[in-house]
Amino acid sequence: MSDCNNGSMTDSAESSQKKATTLMKKTTSSSIEEKAEIQKPSDWRAEMLARIRMLIQQADPEVIEQVKWRKPSNAMAGVPVWSHGGIICTGETYKNAVKMTFAKGASLEDPLGLFSSSFEGSTRRAIDFHECDTIDEKALKALIRAAVALNTSVKATARPPKQPKVEGGALRIRLNRRELKMSLPRPIDLK
Repeated sequence: MSDCNNGSMTDSAESSQKKATTLMKKTTSSSIEEKAEIQKPSDWRAEMLARIRMLIQQADPEVIEQVKWRKPSNAMAGVPVWSHGGIICTGETYKNAVKMTFAKGASLEDPLGLFSSSFEGSTRRAIDFHECDTIDEKALKALIRAAVALNTSVKATARPPKQPKVEGGALRIRLNRRELKMSLPRPIDLK
């Protein structure tokens, strides 16, 4: 890391970064190429993103990482997106920060106050990591596990059943954005 000599990137963190690289080698070749683009060890942001990646993988070994939203504004590198039963979080790099945005962060308990930005919305919450910041690994892993639990909970995945409608002696049912209409010989009560 650069000028930070306050112990924020310790030897164990550096060995953990090597472990994260080793974990990446166990994935498919296309995902290795995608992850390699993100993990270019060029500056503190790449190191911070590698540490965040490692902590996410430790918190949820079943996590899926993808690279999305490739565009010129992010040098076509894209944004890493981690998901399990839905998007858990994203990891964006900016000039002065690495932002970890939780898709359903507003619904998560944050007793230690890790969330530091994106409070204006009703859904997302984010944590901004700066160059000399240390990561509370235990608290961050707990937050990641809570996000996975929310994504995989019955409440998050359950949808109310669609009720067919009876209008003027005809039954109307919506299937895959198409509506079927059937004439009925006699009125029926669907309740």
